[in-house]
Amino acid sequence: MVERAPSTLNYIPEKFVQIIQREEVIELLNRINEEYYYWHVVKNLPMPNDLTPRDVWTIAKIRRRLTPNRLQFGLYHFHWNTNNKIQELLHFLDMNVGGTLESPYSIPNEDKGRYLVSSIMEEAIASSQIEGAVTTRKKAKEMLRQNKKPTNKSEQMILNNYTTIKRIVEIKNDTLTKDNLLEIHKLITAETFSNKTEEGRYRQDDDIDVVDTATGEVVHHPPDKDDIEVLMADLFRFFNDDESKIFIHPLIKACIIHFMVGFIHPFADGNGRTARALFYWYLLKKGYWLTEYLSISRLILKARAQYARAFQFTEVDEHDATYFILFNLKVMKSAFDELRLYIQKKNEEQRQLSNFIGVDDISYRQSVILEWLYKEPNLLLTVKEVQTRLGVSNGSARNDINALVEKEYLLSVNINKVTNGYRKGHKYALLLQSRQATKEDKN
Repeated sequence: MVERAPSTLNYIPEKFVQIIQREEVIELLNRINEEYYYWHVVKNLPMPNDLTPRDVWTIAKIRRRLTPNRLQFGLYHFHWNTNNKIQELLHFLDMNVGGTLESPYSIPNEDKGRYLVSSIMEEAIASSQIEGAVTTRKKAKEMLRQNKKPTNKSEQMILNNYTTIKRIVEIKNDTLTKDNLLEIHKLITAETFSNKTEEGRYRQDDDIDVVDTATGEVVHHPPDKDDIEVLMADLFRFFNDDESKIFIHPLIKACIIHFMVGFIHPFADGNGRTARALFYWYLLKKGYWLTEYLSISRLILKARAQYARAFQFTEVDEHDATYFILFNLKVMKSAFDELRLYIQKKNEEQRQLSNFIGVDDISYRQSVILEWLYKEPNLLLTVKEVQTRLGVSNGSARNDINALVEKEYLLSVNINKVTNGYRKGHKYALLLQSRQATKEDKN
């Protein structure tokens, strides 16, 4: 549990009017409200000699309460601030995640399918690991690429998330309703409940708490089950309302949607995964197309403690959602920065890959397949895995494989009665020699 801040409602320092104009106090208050520190940080900051931490916290809270940004869900009131840090992050993400112009970090058209599949896998794996799925990324990706059946609950969670995210991409322009929310929840939780009737259904009791797994302490007790219908109806209106008289930035709305699903906790399980799925859905709906390529949950997984604290600070500090909004915007920027580095790395690999292209009329996609075998000499591919990895149709994957088999760069081997696998063929070594010769000629 986070330490609760001292009450400021009936505490006004007598020296308030005099001290609020002092340069050192202004600088301290700006720092506190720009970084949006909670009490546990503020109380340990160096203070002017004549001020206590409670004095400074009170003044900071008064400034925060003056925000015009307020919302109501059922009987619960929330507010948030758009300080300079948040405005900077919103501008950055508008330009880079929702922009439509080409940039040095744009994803090449021929790679978009491949990048999309990889990012969806990363998001599915990380979102499940946040909720306790135990497996390695390598093993999880192998399961998804090879279309293997899950062998335990962790693998089932990851497959469910993967299926759900692909479904959201299909319906991203639809209105959010109770029916399609329950459909999403059913996809996310399929085969993971001991009581299957909990799939795709609001919780039927109040015997549910969010617990700190390290200490066993209850950190959040959700609203009563009888309030869920009203609260979720308000959330649907908030999600679908594009004509409100008061503009709320789409990125901020997405963060609030994410928070509210966690706060309401409408389901017996799967609330966190559902919350992140709706966050993803809303951003795609509002034109932040690059969200499809960002693995946001992977960054949240790395900062799981801060993620939990952002929820808690919002709840205990008078429902001030700024903590949660700021955390999520920082995570989105970090996810974009990671994607940018990934694209730069892949573009460099593509320059290496181009040494295959043109040799014996090898196409770009075929060169990608051959590069996999170069990096993993013992790799045994199937048509389904090639289809999944490249993000193409089954027919396209099969045509590329058949072309490489015909040229003897791939060799077909029987895995079982219905499935063939493909490994390096007899002429693969000769192809590498041709590739090296081509590379030397270019140099």
